[in-house]
Amino acid sequence: MSRPTVLMPTPMSDVVTDGCTAHFDLIRLWESDDVDAALAARGQDVLAVATGGKRPLDAALMDQLPDLQIIANFGVGYDSVDVEAAGERGVVVTNTPGVLDDEVADTALGLLLMSVRELGRAERYLRAGQWPTQPYPLTPTTVAGRRLGVLGLGRIGEAIARRAEVFGMTIGYHNRHEKDVPYRFYPSLVEMADDVDTLVVVAPGGQATLHLVDAEVLRALGGEGVLVSVGRGSVVDQTALVEALRTGTILGAGLDVYEDEPHVPPELMELENAVLLPHVGSASVPTRRAMGQLVVDNLSTWFETGRALTPVSTAAS
Repeated sequence: MSRPTVLMPTPMSDVVTDGCTAHFDLIRLWESDDVDAALAARGQDVLAVATGGKRPLDAALMDQLPDLQIIANFGVGYDSVDVEAAGERGVVVTNTPGVLDDEVADTALGLLLMSVRELGRAERYLRAGQWPTQPYPLTPTTVAGRRLGVLGLGRIGEAIARRAEVFGMTIGYHNRHEKDVPYRFYPSLVEMADDVDTLVVVAPGGQATLHLVDAEVLRALGGEGVLVSVGRGSVVDQTALVEALRTGTILGAGLDVYEDEPHVPPELMELENAVLLPHVGSASVPTRRAMGQLVVDNLSTWFETGRALTPVSTAAS
């Protein structure tokens, strides 16, 4: 019996590549000298796509894969996939939730601690040999007692909230819909920003959330406010953020995601009150292995049972 054909548009981790090679007929599209010719020759054979999000999976590409059944995405965010086009074609889209929640939540709390307590700046002070001259200045605020607002209270957002409670913070959140959780729900993002002094952004990307955190939200967050962003870089208006940090509209920011990754604007990198990480929220070997395995397991389970483990969109739903 022939094995299902899986298309991999761009290179992925060894866990995904090796797993797909072991179970499927894998087309490594990036190795083709002529991508269009490769798709024309093999596109009708493709039943699944394994993707890391580096190449958009839009309607035009799906049209070249007439028998496509499932798209297995590496990562929680799947904004590189045209989910509406997939649904119209009866194609299931999956992501990799759960296995990276704790890792990203830990990163968010790390960014929060570094931003509020200026830990990165203090380390640079020590390394520059300034400590023998005089002690590092006292930080203007601390973490305990801060009021946290979570934008996007999904699995990761809830994991962040649980950690923040341990640090003595009070929690609120803004979602499209209210949830059954012991935290205050804010129907308005601006209202929440005005009522908290710490805003953690975990919202997904896409047109619906583009620049949701804008100059108005940052003004509402205020002069003691700290922004932490670990969702998608497009949610935060980066130009407005630079201005807010530069003028003291907010106290500081900790970012792991950006609008045009891997490019970070020089004006953002120049700011001492910005803690910047190169999108490492889930970047540990154990977590990335678990994410990769879930990509493979979604494909294997689909072809064995007709069901995916972690679907985010189906034509039937």
